Amino acid sequence: MNQMLQDPQTETEVPQPPVPAGAAPDHPRFAKPQRVAFVQACWHHDVVEEARIAFIKEAEARHLTHVDVFEVPGSFEIPLHAQVLAKTRRYTAIVAAGLVVDGGIYRHEFVADTVIKALMDVQLRTEVPVFSAVLTPQQFHETEVHYDFFRKHFAIKGVEVAAACAETLHGLERLRGQVAAGIVG
Repeated sequence: MNQMLQDPQTETEVPQPPVPAGAAPDHPRFAKPQRVAFVQACWHHDVVEEARIAFIKEAEARHLTHVDVFEVPGSFEIPLHAQVLAKTRRYTAIVAAGLVVDGGIYRHEFVADTVIKALMDVQLRTEVPVFSAVLTPQQFHETEVHYDFFRKHFAIKGVEVAAACAETLHGLERLRGQVAAGIVG
């Protein structure tokens, strides 16, 4: 989404050379360094860490090179850590990663819903963007087939959440610049 407020008749688009097949795209750089907190639940650590590994690799490609990793026992503990980290004002974004599965004792959908709502609360209360890679599969069985599937799925989600994080931070950087310049008020 383009958040620039410019007269479309005065805006000229500079053509970009095509990216050769197999080459890494050239992502825009930030005006100021960005620091991201990655909060990872430890339940099913070997699955969830795939999101962290993929996130850090993609984040670096997108010029997010300052990533601090925090581990918490489970997904339920993520929102409080996210809130404390957001209140430090040290982080321009927070990413949460966890796997909420049906343990047979409680309805895992309620836990996942609570975590996502709490993360949105943190974001709105602190104005620090919070991104979620907290996933709740319909079915998860502790078999090697499911572990392999979800490791791959978390790797994909790690790339996706890095892209969302970088794009959002670029958008906020532009928007805050426009607000400071009096263009948006």
